[in-house]
Amino acid sequence: MAAKEEEANRRPSGAGETPRKYRTDRYTLERSVVLTTYRSSRPGGQRRDKVETGVRLFHRPSGVTVTASERRSQAQNRRTAFERLKVKLEKLNHRPRPRRPTRRPRAAEERRLTDKARRSQKKRMRKVEDD
Repeated sequence: MAAKEEEANRRPSGAGETPRKYRTDRYTLERSVVLTTYRSSRPGGQRRDKVETGVRLFHRPSGVTVTASERRSQAQNRRTAFERLKVKLEKLNHRPRPRRPTRRPRAAEERRLTDKARRSQKKRMRKVEDD
């Protein structure tokens, strides 16, 4: 089964899909991160002080680092850290659609010009005429 997952990860993206810069499936993430454990410095009792339950993930291709140390279990913290990493990478992968400029409607352009003429006339009326 692992061979099928590996093959699916190597396949090029389908037609119409925008290519992603970073893969976000768990299989690929586990192979492209450096996992570090540490003792978290938060309240939680003796067990928390002795056991390295905090997890830090460094994603080598993007340089993104995430940490998780909320839970007493390293496995739960690892799961949380991978979820956070996936969210961050999806934000990095997002490419906004290019904006297509549109023309202004004729009525809006006419309104703009009449307002402009009215303002110009006001300013002309404010001037003191020299006799």
